[in-house]
Amino acid sequence: MKPDVLFFKNPEELSRAAAAIFASRALQAIRERGRFLVALNGGATPKRLFQLLAHDFRKKMDWAKTHIFWGDERCVPPDDPESSYGMAKVILLDRVSIPAENVHPVKTDLDPVAASRDYALTLRRFAIPPLDWPRFDLVLLGMGEDGHTASLFPGSPVDMTEPVIPVTADYQGRPAQRITLTPLVFNSARDVLFLVTGAGKAVTLTHVLNDISPVQYPAQRIWPVEGQVTWMVDEAAGTALPPTSYLKIER
Repeated sequence: MKPDVLFFKNPEELSRAAAAIFASRALQAIRERGRFLVALNGGATPKRLFQLLAHDFRKKMDWAKTHIFWGDERCVPPDDPESSYGMAKVILLDRVSIPAENVHPVKTDLDPVAASRDYALTLRRFAIPPLDWPRFDLVLLGMGEDGHTASLFPGSPVDMTEPVIPVTADYQGRPAQRITLTPLVFNSARDVLFLVTGAGKAVTLTHVLNDISPVQYPAQRIWPVEGQVTWMVDEAAGTALPPTSYLKIER
C-alpha cells in the first residue's frame, strides 16, 4: 500500500492538521480500547504541535486515559536542551491534566545499554501478547536531511531483533549516547505520522518515497504491517516530489 502524503503550505498549517489528527486518534482509541498509547518524537518540528495540544486542543483530549512514550531519547538530564522528554514536559505535559503515572520517559540517568533494557520492560507492561511491546495507537516521527528517523541512522543494521536498542556509535562526528525504539515497534503501530518540514529535506524525501534503500534511508524501514503511515509535508520539503504521484490536500 502506498503511503498517504499530505501537503501543507507551511509548518503552521501542518502542525494544526497534525494536532487534529492526534486528538481524533485519541478519541477513537479511547472509545474502542479504553486508552490512547502514543509515542512522541523530539527535535524542533513537533514543538508547535505540542503547543497546540496544550492550548487549542487541551480540552478535546481525555488526558487521564492517555499514555505518553518516546520513540527515542538522548541520555541527558531532563533540563538539557537536547532532552526530548524535557522539551515535551515544558511545552505540553506541564500544561495539561495528564496523571504523572501516564508519562513514561526513558531513565536517562542510566547508560544507553541499561536505559534500553529498562525501557523495554516499560513497554512490556503495556504489551498485548504475542507482542512484547504495545501496539501504539499513534507514533510521531520526523526525518533528518540524511533520511534518519528516531535514532535509526544511515548504515545501521536493518534487521533488528529487539524492540529497544542503545545507540552509542559516533554519528556525523558526534558520539550518540541514545536509545531508540526499533522498526519492530514502529511497524506494529496502528498509525504513524511523519512530520517533515524544510527545504533541506526535499531531495532526501523524494528518495525515501521512491527509492528502495533502507540501509541508506532508515525512514524507509517504517512501514506498519497492519497500520497506516502518513507523511505530512510542508511546501518547502515537498518541492522535489512529483505532484501527481501522491494524494494532495490543500489547507
